[in-house]
Amino acid sequence: MLVELNLVGVRLEVPSNVPVLMLKETEGKMRELPIFIGGPEASAIHYALEGIIPERPLTHDLLVTVVSEMGGTIEKIVLTDVVEHTYFAEIEIAVKGATSRVSSRPSDAVAIAVRVGAPIFAESALMDSAAKEPPVVQPDEEEGILDDFRQFIDSISPEDFQG
Repeated sequence: MLVELNLVGVRLEVPSNVPVLMLKETEGKMRELPIFIGGPEASAIHYALEGIIPERPLTHDLLVTVVSEMGGTIEKIVLTDVVEHTYFAEIEIAVKGATSRVSSRPSDAVAIAVRVGAPIFAESALMDSAAKEPPVVQPDEEEGILDDFRQFIDSISPEDFQG
């Protein structure tokens, strides 16, 4: 069974400054699925989310163009498994009535999904084993968390996402 996810965004894990892909269930338990990713992939996702179009196509843009030129569409991506902290995903591509799944790193799959507006899913077994319950925040803690977040946002720049 598949669980639909929303891309919350990419954040930097503090203090290591390692990018983390943040996904969250669209309904149900609203569990979160954080996945550590590389800097270039974080930048690619960030660019797509912000609508930034590079002068020359990035690898993810190239794949989308190739699939399109072959008459295909990216139907969805599915996060399938995690083995020893390594996540696995598949990109589902439909071409001329046939559907294929291509193995991918989750960060690349999400970078592609963001570019074409494809839905993001995870296998329910993966969510059961790797997703985190959302933290419970007390109302009096909320303002302190918002202050910490504002300080974090003020301290980063787009260069922090470049590899």
